[in-house]
Amino acid sequence: MPKRDNISMSVIRRLPRYYRFLIQLQEKGVTRISSTELSAKLGLTASQIRQDLNCFGGFGQQGYGYMVDQLCDEIGTILGLQNGYKAILVGAGNLGQAIASHMDFARDGFRLIGIFDNSSFKIGSSLNGVEILDVAKLEDFCQKNDPQMAVLCIPREAASEIIERLYALGIRNFWNFSHADISVKYPDTIVENVHLNDSLMTLCYRVHDKLQPAESLEEK
Repeated sequence: MPKRDNISMSVIRRLPRYYRFLIQLQEKGVTRISSTELSAKLGLTASQIRQDLNCFGGFGQQGYGYMVDQLCDEIGTILGLQNGYKAILVGAGNLGQAIASHMDFARDGFRLIGIFDNSSFKIGSSLNGVEILDVAKLEDFCQKNDPQMAVLCIPREAASEIIERLYALGIRNFWNFSHADISVKYPDTIVENVHLNDSLMTLCYRVHDKLQPAESLEEK
């Protein structure tokens, strides 16, 4: 698929939401849906949905709507979900274990082929059928298996060394839970940062803001 450098990340970030909703429609046996019906379900305008999808070509017909199966397949192809990029996970603590055990990597475009940790209690066990290896074997494993992406579930203080090792091995794509600022030192990387604390604090602000008493309009 040709590169589409002119498409904004805000559009790209809405595609997984469309895809997830279309999967739900498939499971319910829905075969066709209009942009107006999509907008009512997703809380977006019909115009916004049409504009987003038109960035990648015309998938619907005016007055007819979208075929759910076709649109789902098209968005999956745009996202590259069929590629099964090889991924490794570094850090088999509570977060890493949860991600390895409960994330459907294959559905989301990746194959988890290796998990690494430095704990002797975890090395040799497995998560979701993938053996946990000693992080000392990282170079040997990557040289043999050539993963394209790394999931980082390690403390920030340990991240710098691991990232440097992974970068030296040619890995340029990261799903980053470590809070390390990878792209600052390595600007040629592709990084999706996941800051759970930031998300929770944002929620706290919104709750706090909503529950604040309205300011009095009376003159002081």
